[in-house]
Amino acid sequence: MIELCLIGIGTGNPQHMTLQAIEALNAQDLILIPNKGAGKDDLAGLRRALCTRAIQGDGPKIVEFALPVRDEATKSYRKRVDDWHDAIAEIWWQNITENLPAGGKAGFLVWGDPSLYDSTMRIAERLKKLAEIKLTVIPGITSVQALTAAHAIPINEIGAPFTITTGRRLRENGWPDSADTLVIMLDGDCSFQCIEAQGVEIFWTAYAGMENQISVAGPLADVTDQIIETRAKARAEHGWIMDIYLLRRR
Repeated sequence: MIELCLIGIGTGNPQHMTLQAIEALNAQDLILIPNKGAGKDDLAGLRRALCTRAIQGDGPKIVEFALPVRDEATKSYRKRVDDWHDAIAEIWWQNITENLPAGGKAGFLVWGDPSLYDSTMRIAERLKKLAEIKLTVIPGITSVQALTAAHAIPINEIGAPFTITTGRRLRENGWPDSADTLVIMLDGDCSFQCIEAQGVEIFWTAYAGMENQISVAGPLADVTDQIIETRAKARAEHGWIMDIYLLRRR
């Protein structure tokens, strides 16, 4: 049997690692670390650094694998994502069977929390079709928590709902009717430019919770250009960027 453990590691800050996550890391026989290629390989390095800090003694075997690139040119968005997940599952299985031929415990370090806009659990479900697999999930601190902590703000107004959505949906569908507070994730296009800025505040953070965290906040109409410029500069400097923001109507 393969025991597969998905370990939420927070947003790159070693202090975000829970005691449960540290214990789970030390219990694995194999840790698989994805590498997204040139310009993003320091994400793999951050995962390795977390392992070095958290694992005691010899610890599990650590194997790095190349993450396949998602096809962005053809098919519907959902089809592209499904095909990409299929390809990732194949690579997972290849690495697990090569390194644990007699079975054992394999762990994946999941950025943030495995439940929030992350596909690791969906990919793991594909492996259940190939073999008997026991799946364990260790929760982690999310970028949403790191965002609100960075700005020292509550996520919701008193008794009011909030909505977590993506930049793509904000661009395509506009501001949803579900709430006056939105948290926007997975936005590579600064989609806050697509909404009416008047009366909206934005709380934006890149590299939330990490040493190089950057935050900008204020009326959307006043800070839009500042965020776009800051984001572009940070991405050029690091080769990658992870950012998240909260929008609130006043």
